[in-house]
Amino acid sequence: MKIGEARAAYGVCLRSYYDKQRELGKQKKALEEKINNTENGAVIYKNEAAIIELQYEAVNDKKSEYQDYVDELIEQHCAIANKYVAEQQADAYAEAAKDMQKIMIVARRIMKGDKVPAKDEKKLMEFDYKLYSLAKSAGAMAKVRKRKEHKSLWEDEEKKEYPDAAEAADNTEVMSEGPEIINVEDTMSAATADMDIDE
Repeated sequence: MKIGEARAAYGVCLRSYYDKQRELGKQKKALEEKINNTENGAVIYKNEAAIIELQYEAVNDKKSEYQDYVDELIEQHCAIANKYVAEQQADAYAEAAKDMQKIMIVARRIMKGDKVPAKDEKKLMEFDYKLYSLAKSAGAMAKVRKRKEHKSLWEDEEKKEYPDAAEAADNTEVMSEGPEIINVEDTMSAATADMDIDE
């Protein structure tokens, strides 16, 4: 199962457990009021209170189990997404270093009086106008009989495509199987199945 699918499936299940726990909490509170407002209420409503308590605990335990697994899935998702982001950042830093090296080569060529493509001059100008002006001034003063002509340093550039980090993490297989998804009603039924109810 993929992380995205698992997060969706367990998220739906977990919401049903939270909702049922909230509902059982309200039932417990209402029953406590009934017990307190009725003479011999603790005895009269003993079975009903025991059933609600058992169901509440069973739902709470299962909810905690699912929540722990969802937390684990979120950690896996974040770790994988962060790995992709780190790779992209490393590539961006490497690309920036290459661009800086190219900028300096273009500046040096202009200072020597060589001809460089307009695209390269523009890159230098956008990077640092003062360096560009300095290079142009130095190039104008250079006494060169024959100007060397250069090709653009940025001609062969290809933009690298990166996957969306969150999407890549969603499409990664889960590292460990999660607990079996059990319907909340089945959990409640199992909690009280063996209960001996006094009539």
